[in-house]
Amino acid sequence: MKLTLLLFIFFAGFSINAQDLVYTPKNPAFGGNPYNSQWLLASAQAQNSFEDPNASQREQLSELDRFTESLNSQLLGQVSRSAFTREFGEDGLTPGTYSFGSLAVDIYPSNEGLVINILDTDTGEQTQIVVPN
Repeated sequence: MKLTLLLFIFFAGFSINAQDLVYTPKNPAFGGNPYNSQWLLASAQAQNSFEDPNASQREQLSELDRFTESLNSQLLGQVSRSAFTREFGEDGLTPGTYSFGSLAVDIYPSNEGLVINILDTDTGEQTQIVVPN
């Protein structure tokens, strides 16, 4: 009995310290440290076994092929801008029906905004674009 009392007094004299356990997420999307984002992205890319089949085609193009592709894109953009300006003028899109080869373009205002219907008369494919007010 004296031994248990002595042990109790001995251990009761020590103060017991504890701290709260706080969870801190690693992912910055869930409140973690934003400096972890590069590490998480590198880890995810290292584990990714999937490959984009289109990426390899782009990497195989030579400098000359990429230059030719860029030049074609710029020329087509310039031609489409000049055709747009010639057809619609400097004011831009005005309501009406227009024809570009096999494409029939119908432009009209609605409650949602300016509606542009594009119909390919050869294939019957149709696209609608709504430009909000």
